[in-house]
Amino acid sequence: MKLFNYSDLSTADIQKLVQRNVDPANEIRTIVDEVIANVQQHGDKALYDYARKFDKVDLSNLYLDKTDLEELAESVSAEQKAALQTAYNNIHKFHKSQVKAEDKVETMPGVTCWRELRPIEKVGLYIPGGTAVLPSTFLMLGIPARIAGCSEIVVCSPPQKNGKVNAFIAYVALLLGIEKIYLIGGSQAIAAMAYGTESVTKVDKIFGPGNQFVTKAKTIIQSTTTTAIDMPAGPSEVLVIADESANPTYIAADLLAQAEHGIDSQSVLVCTSAQIAQQALAEVEKQLPVLPRAEIAKLAIDNSYIVVTSNLDDAMDFSNQYAPEHLILATERWKEITGFIINAGSVFLGNLTPESAGDYASGTNHTLPTSSYARAYSGVSVDSFVKKITFQHITREGIQNIGPSVEILAELEGLHAHRNAVSIRNSN
Repeated sequence: MKLFNYSDLSTADIQKLVQRNVDPANEIRTIVDEVIANVQQHGDKALYDYARKFDKVDLSNLYLDKTDLEELAESVSAEQKAALQTAYNNIHKFHKSQVKAEDKVETMPGVTCWRELRPIEKVGLYIPGGTAVLPSTFLMLGIPARIAGCSEIVVCSPPQKNGKVNAFIAYVALLLGIEKIYLIGGSQAIAAMAYGTESVTKVDKIFGPGNQFVTKAKTIIQSTTTTAIDMPAGPSEVLVIADESANPTYIAADLLAQAEHGIDSQSVLVCTSAQIAQQALAEVEKQLPVLPRAEIAKLAIDNSYIVVTSNLDDAMDFSNQYAPEHLILATERWKEITGFIINAGSVFLGNLTPESAGDYASGTNHTLPTSSYARAYSGVSVDSFVKKITFQHITREGIQNIGPSVEILAELEGLHAHRNAVSIRNSN
């Protein structure tokens, strides 16, 4: 990991440091555009072809049904089922609390306004399955979709070498009451859900993280189709802010936990002294070799860096410019600085709160904005799966009260039919 001193960095240096996952030559876009066009034109045939090309598997069917899922789920142990159930319960409890009826507001006598929630009818969930299979992501997306009441949930996940999905994915599908999983991965899955094929239903909104190809496909279809996306959630990242009260062993474990996601993941340490940096680096070197995914984690660590600041205020300033997907405050003084967080996807407070807890089972959602999109996007929640429709009702008293103002405003804009729609009601 490269080490930088915050005081030596110019504004341009910082902007260069916080920039990640760019595609300056449009190489990724060129590939994804071709995939999207192929799926749009050839439908299921293109999906079978891409399974052979990218997943190295010949599929006899594009999906697994409930019987297939039940058979696969039989290999999940009782202990594993209990852990998945704990995660399910906590995630459900946290997300259920987000559903609240909104009060009606009388803006003036006789004029009442309010909002009501309606579920998005058809949603698509993308569950990654590349170098790591993520049943936790299935829980994070499926639970709020069910709570919101979406009428159709389309699930896509890349096929394994045996032409199936992981047993844990199958078990989570049964927990969620989902009876079909499409064996489609990558940008072709996003295209299939955006445009629809002979087998795959076109959806209204697509959810889920993925690699740079998946992210690029999501951003393209958002601007070229009527299908919306949750956010541009690409390769994962963590930023750890640490001071002298942090535990270097914990810091290293958190950095490596992020790094093992993939070679394009990024783990950033922002600490208040060079001593903390060296202690954390020593721990990374100690913990890395024994990891089963050490080769992947090492490449990600090589793509990561450390920034040494003189105080927590500067550390927070850098963090806000980075706008991390995951922010860990590895300090006993976290209560003093949480109010200064402006840009972050999800925050983990104190030395005993690892990001792993949020990734799996604390209850918060782990589908979060990456690549600085935390400046403008929130993580997935029940709100992501609903629309909020506004209503208003005006009584006779209300139209008399509000009418004159509307008439004046319509006239000053030169919209006389608008004025007349009010005048005609008050003249009768």
